[in-house]
Amino acid sequence: MDQPAYRRVVVKLSGEYLAGSQSFGIDQPTIDRIAGDLTAARALGAEIAVVVGGGNIFRGVEVSSRGVSRPTGDTMGMLATVMNCLALEAALERRGQSARALSSFVMPEVCELFTRRAAHKYLAENRIVLLAGGTGNPYFTTDTTAVLRAAEIGAQAVLKATNVDGVYSADPKKDPSAKRFERLSHSQALEGGYKVMDATAFALARETSLPIIVFSIAEPDSIGAILRGTGRGTIVAS
Repeated sequence: MDQPAYRRVVVKLSGEYLAGSQSFGIDQPTIDRIAGDLTAARALGAEIAVVVGGGNIFRGVEVSSRGVSRPTGDTMGMLATVMNCLALEAALERRGQSARALSSFVMPEVCELFTRRAAHKYLAENRIVLLAGGTGNPYFTTDTTAVLRAAEIGAQAVLKATNVDGVYSADPKKDPSAKRFERLSHSQALEGGYKVMDATAFALARETSLPIIVFSIAEPDSIGAILRGTGRGTIVAS
């Protein structure tokens, strides 16, 4: 078998995507399909960690606009990512793929605390590692978490799964003339203000020289296609 294009990656999934066609919660067929894609991608030989957002359950920014303090709201959002990781862990295990959720928060009855040593251990055991709880701090998004954790565990790339097949100059669903980029530098992504990831994530990726590959998760086996070097996406790299 050919070696995957990246030996170790962090896949960033949006919480909203897990809701499927629903406005809230977890759509089981959707999470099962993603679990299947992750399992197939792992079979290519890559070590895979996953960061999942929590927007399908709770968004800290939204609730803080209704009177809850931002730190409290963000903490509630980070707890939502723990729930998503536990659901994805169960879906992976049902497929026979060993997985382990690691949280930024100390919650021993729920899942293990994230440490670099624990992440390296489980990746070496061919488990898919699910990185829950965001950074553990308010004011940081799960996009930033994905880049931070990728740098911490020595990943070679962040695979940012979205609803579109790359970075565009404008929203392609609203502007038919929007230009799709094959490649951007981190600085171009920052200066262009493209909304596919937040500025802090792009800045940290630039500082740590981590490439970000933006691709559509809507197509089956899209994660595996990126790892094989045949997938369609935008590479953001220095």
